[in-house]
This record gives sequence, structure tokens and C-alpha cells, in this order.
Amino acid sequence: MSAAPDRHDAFARLLHWSMAALILAMLFVGVAMVASITLRPTLLALHRPIGIALLVLAIVRLVHRLRRRTPELPRDLPRWQRAAAHASHVALYALMLAMPLIGWAMVSAAGNPVVVWGDLHLPTIAPHDPAVYSVLRAAHAWLARALLAVILLHLAAALYHAWVRRDGVFESMAAGRRARPLE
Repeated sequence: MSAAPDRHDAFARLLHWSMAALILAMLFVGVAMVASITLRPTLLALHRPIGIALLVLAIVRLVHRLRRRTPELPRDLPRWQRAAAHASHVALYALMLAMPLIGWAMVSAAGNPVVVWGDLHLPTIAPHDPAVYSVLRAAHAWLARALLAVILLHLAAALYHAWVRRDGVFESMAAGRRARPLE
């Protein structure tokens, strides 16, 4: 078996950074939708297709991740930090898949079409039911908060690796930089 690469491949980095930008945009759009009645229809028209695009990208990213070796963590990284890194990545992937699926089900339960673009509508994936809609809406809101929390932890860990440990972990996903060899 070949040795682990010292950095993520270009496609993984492209997916990572483009999804990071889209997810952050979606979190802000979601907050704005709740806060503004007048902008809500416009923001919903933006939120739904980006959510579906993120679902597709998350599936592509997961398949790509499962098919490629990733850079190893530094050998001297404490076991609890390795476990936390693994758990945070599992949480990120789970939330990146769950959020758009729950949003799609929520819109379906509300009895509204999921408009991707123009006349392209997705099929319903939940029965039209106000009680189901209510549960899904609450779940979507709480999972959005959880996603933001996991993103903030992920960012804090990335900055810790970049500025404190300086061990090449951040550089392995950073665009345009070569990772330092692991010590």
C-alpha cells in the first residue's frame, strides 16, 4: 500500500473551501430568513437550491474521501486530539448530509415544492403534515446551531495547528501551500 500523502489532493481542497464558503453563506442566509419578513421569499429562493447543491457536493466529497488516502496526523498528537479530530469530521459529514435532507423534508412537509431552479422541482420526501413540518423545522434550526458550533471548533483546531503546533496539518488543506513534513 502506498504511503499517505503529505496534503489533500486539489479536488479535495476545492470541495473543502467551496463548501466552507457555501455553508457559511447558508448559515447567514438562514439567520436573515428568520429575521426578515420582507426578504424571506428572496432568501428562500436562494437557500433551497444552494442547499440541494450542498447535498450533492457533500455526497461527492464523502465518496471522494472514502476513495482516497488522507494525510496522517502528526505522530506526537495526543490520543484525545486524534479522537476529537475524527469525531469532528464525522459530525461535519453527518451535518452536511442531514441539514439539506431535513430542509428538503421540511419543505415537503409544509406542502411546498422544492424549487431547484426555474421549473426544476424535486419530489417530496415527507408527507404534507403540519406536525411533521414543525418537528423538522425545529430540528433544522437546532442542527444549524450544531453545525455552526462544529465549524467553530474545526476552525479553532485548524488555527491551533497553523499557529501553535505548526505541524503541517493546516497546510495539508490550505490552498497553494506545500505541507511541511510531519515530525
